[in-house]
Amino acid sequence: MGQTAATDIATIGRISAVPAILQVIRELTGLRFAAVARVTEESWTACAVLDQLDFGLQVGGELDVVTTLCHEIRAAHTSVVIDKASEDPLYRDHHTPRLYKFESYISVPVFRTDGRFFGTICALDPNPAQLKSSSIQSTMESFARMLALQIEAEENAQLTETALLQERETAELREQFIAVLGHDLRNPLFAISAGAEMLLRKHPDLAIEVRVRNILGSAQRATRLVDDVLDFARGRLGKGIPVNIQPCADLTEAVQQVVTEIRNVHPQRTIHASIGDLQGLPCDRARIAQLLSNLLANAVAHGDPAGDIEVIAQVEHDVLMLAVKNQGHIPEAVLPHLFQPYSRPSASTPQAGLGLGLYIASQIAQSHGGHLHVASTAQSGTLFTFSLPTA
Repeated sequence: MGQTAATDIATIGRISAVPAILQVIRELTGLRFAAVARVTEESWTACAVLDQLDFGLQVGGELDVVTTLCHEIRAAHTSVVIDKASEDPLYRDHHTPRLYKFESYISVPVFRTDGRFFGTICALDPNPAQLKSSSIQSTMESFARMLALQIEAEENAQLTETALLQERETAELREQFIAVLGHDLRNPLFAISAGAEMLLRKHPDLAIEVRVRNILGSAQRATRLVDDVLDFARGRLGKGIPVNIQPCADLTEAVQQVVTEIRNVHPQRTIHASIGDLQGLPCDRARIAQLLSNLLANAVAHGDPAGDIEVIAQVEHDVLMLAVKNQGHIPEAVLPHLFQPYSRPSASTPQAGLGLGLYIASQIAQSHGGHLHVASTAQSGTLFTFSLPTA
């Protein structure tokens, strides 16, 4: 069986209406063998079979097409209907009824929607049957037209699925490359940072200290960019950002540390923090700190420089709430895309980073089973809220 025949068998097998069509033909005609066949110049191949005769043909079974009446049907493009082959003036001396031992037979051609011949829907039985004087032929020809539409729809669906699969595989390879590249970049960046720190400790020299600290700061920023790329790749590969959820004894301190670090980096900004008792909550401490750091960094970068930033962290009704509010305004059209990678509010000046901070924060929220929401108005500013059930 060739690849084309196997593909056609698979296509017919995915069309759920085919077994029902064969059963209806069985009940309408009384014939105990019915099939959908792929017919070419060389072969007759069963794509679907209803056999109550023990005829011996199964799906994938092949016949020499010249031994069948489908050879004539393929050439003439017309249906063949036989009530009693042994008395039929056209077929009583034909080799096919004698070879396959049938008296009653009906076969209608199936044409693809573009006019190409696909095969037949056929049925037969050793006993005679009244087929010509009924509406059976027109009914089966209607089934053939419906099957042609189903075949085209299924083939189009398979082409679309194949294209999507290829695109998905290409995207996964691309993102795997990004992940591998990120891992490979970590080692030299670590060496640069370690070397700079060693120079500062062991060879203090005011003349070079500024340069060494610049090197150290650049290496640390590059490391953070690499970490963002790795988290992005993990999220896009479909596995999500990994988290290690367990009771956290010092989440309050972790949140306070993030606020302190952002204040130290941006002393010109006013950041108010209201942090409740968060001890013992189940979460990934480092990832929650990363989420809050990304939200605060976004507020500093895109909020009103003259406005205050508010951080609220508390537990209410068994739900952890982390909220970051700034006085900036995000247009309503931008909000639905805000957590997509490389998305950032428009700005007149270039912004540092890759534009992955909010995307990574949303992925961390999802990995925890929580939710990250944003609301923004010109009057009240922009509020990011992370909520996580704790019970």
